[in-house]
Amino acid sequence: MGLAGTAVIGALAGFTVFLGLPIARLRRLSPAQQGFLNAIAAGILIFLLVEILGHANETVEGTLPSLRRGQPAGFASLAGIYVLGIAGGLLGLVRLTQAMSRRLERDEAETRVSPAHPVGVSPSRTLALMIAAGLGLHNLSEGLAIGQSVATGALSLTGVLAIGFGLHNITEGFGVAAPMASDAPPSWGFIGGLGLVAGGPTLVGTLIGREVIATWAFVLFLTLAAGALIYVINEMIAVCRRLNQPIPLAGGLVLGFLLAFGTELVLSAAGA
Repeated sequence: MGLAGTAVIGALAGFTVFLGLPIARLRRLSPAQQGFLNAIAAGILIFLLVEILGHANETVEGTLPSLRRGQPAGFASLAGIYVLGIAGGLLGLVRLTQAMSRRLERDEAETRVSPAHPVGVSPSRTLALMIAAGLGLHNLSEGLAIGQSVATGALSLTGVLAIGFGLHNITEGFGVAAPMASDAPPSWGFIGGLGLVAGGPTLVGTLIGREVIATWAFVLFLTLAAGALIYVINEMIAVCRRLNQPIPLAGGLVLGFLLAFGTELVLSAAGA
C-alpha cells in the first residue's frame, strides 16, 4: 500500500473523533444514550484487544522452534518486547492521567483562591483539553499498530484496526466533549483544535509505523496499543456503569463486540 493510501487510512481512523465532538454544542443525547454508545465502543475495543494480542502472540510463539534448538535469543528478545509494550502502553497512560489530574486540581485551586484572576480557558475546557491530549497519546499507539500492519502486508488486520479504531474514536469525541456540557457552548474553532489534538496522532503514528519494518516493531507497536486499550477499556466500562443499568451495559458490550467481529468477517470475505 502506498504512502497516500496509508495516510488516508490513518486520517479516517483518527479524525472520526470530530463526529462525536459537536455534542459539546448540541447536547441532545441523554446520559443513558451516551452510556450505551460508550458500551458499544468498549465492546469494539474488547474485540480489538483480542485481535491485536492474537497477532502479537502468534509472532512471539513463532520463535519457539529456535528456543527448542537451543537458540533462545530470538524468543527472549520478542518476549521481553511483548512485556515492555504491554506495560508501557498501560502504565504510560496511568501516569499521564495522574499528571493531568494533578494539573487540573492545581488550576481549580488557583481559581478558587483568586477568582478574579483572569483565566484563559475555563476549568471544564481545560479538562476537555487534557482528555484530548491523553487520547492523542493513546491514538498514537493505535496509529503505530495500523501502520505496522500495513508495513507487514496484513491488510485484513489493517482494515479491522482502522474501522474499529475509527468507530471507537467517535465515542472518544463524546468523552472529550462531556466536561463542557454544563459550560457555555465552545466555539467551533476550539472544538476543531480538540479534534486535532485527539485524532491527529493516529495519522502520525500510522505513517511512522509504515516506515518501520521489523518483527520487533510489529510486536512492540501492537502491544503498546494493547496496553493502552486495557487502560481505556477499564475507564470506559467504569463510565458506562455510572450511566447505564447492567442489562443495557451488557447489551452495548455484546453489540460492539459483534459489530467488530462482523467487520472482520466482511473484510476476510472480501479478500482483504
